[in-house]
Amino acid sequence: MLGYLGDLVLGDPRRGHPVAAFGRLASAAERYLWRDSRARGALFTLVCAGGTVAGSGALARAAASAGRHGPVATAALTGVTTWTVLGGTGLAREARAILAALEDGDLCRARELLPRLCGRDPQLLDADGLARAVVESVAENTSDAVVGALVWGAVAGVPGLAGFRAVNTLDAMAGHRSPRHLRFGWASARLDDVAGLPGARLTALLAALAGPRPRAALRAWRSDAHRHPSPNAGPVEAAFAGALGVRLGGTLSYAGRTEHRPVLHAAANAAATADIERAVRLSRRVGALSLALCCAVLWAAGRRRP
Repeated sequence: MLGYLGDLVLGDPRRGHPVAAFGRLASAAERYLWRDSRARGALFTLVCAGGTVAGSGALARAAASAGRHGPVATAALTGVTTWTVLGGTGLAREARAILAALEDGDLCRARELLPRLCGRDPQLLDADGLARAVVESVAENTSDAVVGALVWGAVAGVPGLAGFRAVNTLDAMAGHRSPRHLRFGWASARLDDVAGLPGARLTALLAALAGPRPRAALRAWRSDAHRHPSPNAGPVEAAFAGALGVRLGGTLSYAGRTEHRPVLHAAANAAATADIERAVRLSRRVGALSLALCCAVLWAAGRRRP
């Protein structure tokens, strides 16, 4: 709860962000280990993600063994780790910055800001295309940057928090289908699919419950999610589309290639600029509900212990 409050009030650390430091170390490891091989990619994933879990686990054990200060040290370590791995406030800020540019009619500024939120090519997008990209990114990153981390924190404590963020970062770095990473990034992408599965399903469920159109969200999830190329982004984006009453999906340009993704909630109107703020508010509600649920599960589990 302290870590979630830290993200809510402070946002991402402005200097010395541990995730950025991990990214630099992972880039160095990739330069050393890279071969056009799935085996080398699996080794890269094991070294980076496994090393993060092992290191954070050692820190957690050291905090717990700090004598009478153990509970305070454990709470402090958990809070700081939670704060650094969550990205809900940063997500909302980036989305609202693009919204402000669109409301001012400054398409050039909105296109300039979009790469800070997602990897799409913004140059050919009009205002509605930018709005759709932002809404889809808010939906997907609600799972990746908030709910998934909280779920793994509830399951495995500090190693779960740090390990999930490491896996998610590796997927962003190497999991895409570029010629360099088609084979080398396979293990990172598959591990991210597995690690992201529980958080994505919980995000979709909470979006349906917290949104203004629960039935439409559940229908879109059931009918459209399986057609999305991502097993985790599909349920989340479909649920957000139904909950917000907007149409998502379709053709996009990503990493120098064009993708034709399935349309989600096709009966609705296309996402527009005003839907960005609605998506951000839904994302914030989903994050708060996931925090409450994870804390409740941990509290109930603690009461059952002898």
